[in-house]
Amino acid sequence: MKRTSYHHGDLRATLMDACLRLIESEGLAAVSLRRVAREAGVSSGAPYHHFADRAALLSALSIDGFQQLAAYLTAARASTTDPLQALTELGVAYVQFSREHPAQFRLMFRPELSQPDKHPDAHAAGDAAFDVLVETVAECVAVGALPADRAETLAVAWWALGHGLASLWLDGYLEKRSEQMGTHAPELVDAITRTFTALITPDASAG
Repeated sequence: MKRTSYHHGDLRATLMDACLRLIESEGLAAVSLRRVAREAGVSSGAPYHHFADRAALLSALSIDGFQQLAAYLTAARASTTDPLQALTELGVAYVQFSREHPAQFRLMFRPELSQPDKHPDAHAAGDAAFDVLVETVAECVAVGALPADRAETLAVAWWALGHGLASLWLDGYLEKRSEQMGTHAPELVDAITRTFTALITPDASAG
């Protein structure tokens, strides 16, 4: 449903919402400033008050997505005082974000569309979200739960796990596999993240 009115200060948010709706319904290829304006119910020139071109709009959505993801991860990290448990919660939160913001999640990892080299703020937002994971791994190292010499590798591995689970769920494969296993996707995500946490601890590695 198109928005036919908006407060002047809400135009930017209106256009971003319209762009996400368009991505969800027709895919990224359908996005142009003119088409987004039509979806938002505003004049064709309205988007240029906030976005120089299509790439600028997509970059803004990417930045917003990473900022929201960082908030999800920060809240998950704060939900427990156990660093290893926090690591598990981060994985679950990452997947949860992708489920609640599927169009934005897919966009955030399409640099050829948002052109992050031309929009360094997008890089900074992505790094800030990743830093929540890095800091949580560092806390695990500090209490002796993870080996210091593998901290950077484990941070990337954990990101890869969360992103893989999120992508598999969005594409429908995780739910299909869950049914075959007699469980449900949320339970499988939780079990996988907990299993991975157990496997990367020094005691498990030694065994």
